[in-house]
Amino acid sequence: MKKMNCTEALALPRPDHPAGLPVVLVAAVALVNAKGHVLLAQRPEGKSMAGLWEFPGGKVQPGETPEYALMRELEEELGIETRECCFSPIGFASHSYDDFHLLMPLFVCRAWRGEPQPLEAQALVWVAPQDLYDYPMPEADIPLVYQIRDRL
Repeated sequence: MKKMNCTEALALPRPDHPAGLPVVLVAAVALVNAKGHVLLAQRPEGKSMAGLWEFPGGKVQPGETPEYALMRELEEELGIETRECCFSPIGFASHSYDDFHLLMPLFVCRAWRGEPQPLEAQALVWVAPQDLYDYPMPEADIPLVYQIRDRL
């Protein structure tokens, strides 16, 4: 199959836009340990997309910055302490699901206090960047794997 470039794609009919979908802002982080491995969390039973692996993070609440949302989520979900200055933006994902559009900035963090613990019944695993493809993920997270591999 021939890969299409952007100029060729402009000649194609425009795809239908998922008008009216609410945009959900979710911040994600690639926690990187001293060995250069990235932490993945498995979505627990009872949550949507249960069993899939994802980068830690969560929804940005009204009035929060993505960095503050990550500080809050990492403490709630993993029991680790971070600060806004610990996060460096490295990419983002923009993906439409059936009932919402997800916009997800991705940060890298190499400094935190404490040892990540699964406080919400999720499994945790440290993964070498080249092995991230071996873990089934939500569709929105897949482009983040490429961004992490390119930038770590």
